[in-house]
Amino acid sequence: MGRLVVIEGLDGAGKRTLAEALTRALHEAGASVAAHAFPRYGRSVHADLVREALHSGHGDLGGSVYGMGLLYALDRRDAAGDIRADLASHDVVLLDRYVASNAAYQAARLHQDAEGEVVGWVRELEIERFGLPVPDTQLLLRVPFEVAADRALSRAGSEAGRERDVFESDDALQRRCAAVYDQLAAASWLSPWHPVDGVSTVDTTALAGALLATPAVH
Repeated sequence: MGRLVVIEGLDGAGKRTLAEALTRALHEAGASVAAHAFPRYGRSVHADLVREALHSGHGDLGGSVYGMGLLYALDRRDAAGDIRADLASHDVVLLDRYVASNAAYQAARLHQDAEGEVVGWVRELEIERFGLPVPDTQLLLRVPFEVAADRALSRAGSEAGRERDVFESDDALQRRCAAVYDQLAAASWLSPWHPVDGVSTVDTTALAGALLATPAVH
């Protein structure tokens, strides 16, 4: 079985950039890598409903914490078979966002912390009920909130189809989400977490080596 590695962090933290650089470093180290990003816009009806709701579609759906959380979870449930197949045939399966994103954002929306009810609900739904594979390692890409916000705004202005949604535009929500992420990492929620400085240049060669030195346990 391969290692299931997840990159988490705020909108604009640079998760996609890190995933691409880490994939290159893993390949250079001789490892086979499969990568997925959530939500799977354009591939999953549940993800597309999420995107539409985040841009004021479907009435009051976007305002429902548990409704949105369920759509995120269903998107991952539908991808679970692909993830398991990739784990059976690759050294590393690298995910840009996963279950912890749902926990962090829904808790932040409800002004709860990592020990709040909705975090427990996400775990019960996605891990216990849907049976999603548990990560071996979760990387928390940490950047100051202001840096992440500036990056998200710049991305929205330069990339077609990347307009900021209601979550990305809510500064207070992003700040609360960062706090919940820190709490999840400190509690080793689901698996060990490793902080990554998203402002400094990341030594992806060293990071790839550390990931490959860690045995898959889930």
